[in-house]
Amino acid sequence: MSRAARSILIFGVYIVVVGVLLSTAPHVLLGPLGSPDPQEPWIRVLGVVVIVLGSYYVQAARQEVTSFFRWTIRGRIGILAGFSLLVVAGQVAPALILF
Repeated sequence: MSRAARSILIFGVYIVVVGVLLSTAPHVLLGPLGSPDPQEPWIRVLGVVVIVLGSYYVQAARQEVTSFFRWTIRGRIGILAGFSLLVVAGQVAPALILF
């Protein structure tokens, strides 16, 4: 497995774990961010979607889909930029950057 594939695999597993936490115990993940315990089911629905997204990363890493590796660079940079903007705007706690 190449270093790029290993990186994508680790990120995919991380995303699957985040999805599992969002769908089963969102307070564990959102509590440290200062978010109240979610009462609506949508955070759990998002968790299921995140699990599927993470599985794409895992499978792409296992298959060495290098074009997928390149596609994710822009996406990961975009997520960091978006989270940073939310922090600067005061909409979320700075701990969100750790995601």
